[in-house]
Amino acid sequence: MHEGAFPQVLPPCSCQARPQFGTRFLTDPRQVFQHNAWDNVEWTDEQEATAKKKVLENSQPLPPEKQEEYDSRANEYWNGFYTIHENRFFKDRHWLFTEFPELAPQCSLNHESHPGASGAVESQQNSQDGEQSGEHAALSHTDGDFPGSSATYRILEVGCGVGNTVFPILKTNNDPGLFVYCCDFSSTAVELVKSNPEYDPGRCYAFVHDLSDVEANYPIPDGTLDVIVLIFVLSALHPKKMQASISRLARLLKPGGVMLLRDYGRYDMAQLRFKKGRCLAENFYVRGDGTQVYFFTQDELHELFTQAKLEKVQNLVDRRLQVNRGKQLTMYRVWIQCNGENPPDLTVNYSQNLGSEEKVVLAFSSGCMEWT
Repeated sequence: MHEGAFPQVLPPCSCQARPQFGTRFLTDPRQVFQHNAWDNVEWTDEQEATAKKKVLENSQPLPPEKQEEYDSRANEYWNGFYTIHENRFFKDRHWLFTEFPELAPQCSLNHESHPGASGAVESQQNSQDGEQSGEHAALSHTDGDFPGSSATYRILEVGCGVGNTVFPILKTNNDPGLFVYCCDFSSTAVELVKSNPEYDPGRCYAFVHDLSDVEANYPIPDGTLDVIVLIFVLSALHPKKMQASISRLARLLKPGGVMLLRDYGRYDMAQLRFKKGRCLAENFYVRGDGTQVYFFTQDELHELFTQAKLEKVQNLVDRRLQVNRGKQLTMYRVWIQCNGENPPDLTVNYSQNLGSEEKVVLAFSSGCMEWT
């Protein structure tokens, strides 16, 4: 990441200055090399048929024992990936706050900061004092039952890698009520996050976690998160493990909390590049380094979120034509962006004494009124 790529403070709603995807259209093919990328590029019937044929040609799955080997050694492969790449895999996500304004609460009309409710400012001051350790600086956020218990806005990044999402949030969002959690399957990745100079234990808690292990506890109670972020993460799981993993995550959200997902779409360039001998299951592959990847459709993600009892906020396909103007090359990318909300708790109880014995209670729940 280039130093200073993200400003220290975002003015209210300045995150909308950069337009969301879907606003730059290629209307004249002769102008294709005028920009680095074009949005919502429509595929011809021939192009889609060619993509389907390519996937079908390489769809013969590997033997079950080979699949089991890749699955059982997944932790080893991901640790190896981050050991090799380390911080070289850190990429600027300039689109982060545009596509997901929930990560910059200054842009949310429903969020109120309460400076006295969080120890972020105090812990930052302590970290500047040479006598205070990082662990001591975090005490203001661990005076309850869990890290960040006194925060007023909590974000969890799942599959944090080396911090491509968490560090831009920490650098950009100066909300004193903010606390960011981040986890990854790879212990190597988590150690890289913790060793980063931008890691502030007073505002952030990094931990190792296997998303597919639905019996494993999170260090956060259910119903306490405002936002969960999954960016190119769910695709690393075996398709059979996805539903249980998403449903478990959804339980961590507050009423009104949101799950934000961006991942690979069906027939993305990366899928079409796989050769024979790399298919594990339908639309699920293993890369040369042993890591695995799945390619989604909108319907599949809609079903995953619906089964997790999340209401659809957004489900879009981003068909992007990326351009290498120097080499005069075009590359078709397909990504899916899917946001779901844990339905707000609309239950409000009112009671009124009508004499010494009689009481009427009105319960309004999800738009229904009942007399009890």
